[in-house]
Amino acid sequence: MGDPEMARVIAVLEQIRDDQRLQIEQQNEALAMQREQFALVQKQTERAERLQDRAEAIQAKSDELQAKSGELVAGSRKVLAIVLPIILLLVIVLVAYVAWIIFRR
Repeated sequence: MGDPEMARVIAVLEQIRDDQRLQIEQQNEALAMQREQFALVQKQTERAERLQDRAEAIQAKSDELQAKSGELVAGSRKVLAIVLPIILLLVIVLVAYVAWIIFRR
């Protein structure tokens, strides 16, 4: 092998070395970008989990309030079932009394 061929081989090897360095740099940049994207996805996932937890807490509170509301409505119906007949009886007695006062003359 002569000097020109040896110089050509050295130049080719240097070019391969330079290309490999460039490729490694590009891979490092791509890896850094993937790390950033993974961190972003991880952050978004954590935020979504927190939002889900809050939504579940709100739903639980809503269910609790709905149950209390149902109890209140049931209690109101019971009270109304007792009070309404008493009020109607008082109205009838008052009407009868007023009619008696008017017609007794």
